[in-house]
Amino acid sequence: MRLKALVLTAVTLSGLVCAPLTAGAAPAKNLVTPPDWTRSMPAPAKVEGVRAMAVLNIQYQVQQTGYWCGPAATRIAISARDGNPPSQGTLADQLPTTTNGTDWIGQVTRVLNQDLGTGWYETKEMPNDPPTQAQRDLLWRDIVLDVDNGYAIVANIVAPASNHPPGYPNYTIYHYFTVIGYDSSDMTVEIADPASFGGNQIYWLTFNQLATLIPPKGYSA
Repeated sequence: MRLKALVLTAVTLSGLVCAPLTAGAAPAKNLVTPPDWTRSMPAPAKVEGVRAMAVLNIQYQVQQTGYWCGPAATRIAISARDGNPPSQGTLADQLPTTTNGTDWIGQVTRVLNQDLGTGWYETKEMPNDPPTQAQRDLLWRDIVLDVDNGYAIVANIVAPASNHPPGYPNYTIYHYFTVIGYDSSDMTVEIADPASFGGNQIYWLTFNQLATLIPPKGYSA
């Protein structure tokens, strides 16, 4: 979906940033404090046979227009498996993305599979707000299994002012970002956010907060 014009300011200030992350690295965790009400949510079902922590190696870029969060998040996800991903402009044409943004997460799923030559990605809808326990269990399972297999997840989020990732302006934001890692020791996930609000590009969210940001949209995993 389209971000407000404020993103254009973030792009201008931050420029085009490429920031590879080392696979399996454990940098100092920039963890966002979640809303209090998310802390009482039960943990998702444990997934056996996965690593305690994993972070993908990606190429990070700030989105190049105020409505290219979909192409930018898709490019970040592709870069986890392809060191020469398409440009944001090429992906905007493929999705397609207009000045109104990228309409549906299914468009991202199609382009991820097309450009990576795979059938791995599926569209997962999360229409319930708050999400059901089954939806939360599936989201956690998708994150850990995808990351362990070298695939990043693209999430379409709706972030109201009461539930924001870092640096977001004080109103509801419709957006796409990329999930690139997880840490099961504290149930957190690492985000590559092409908006770069306030210069926040790579950061950690609690899983519970991520799960509340996606409804009523969905994700590609």
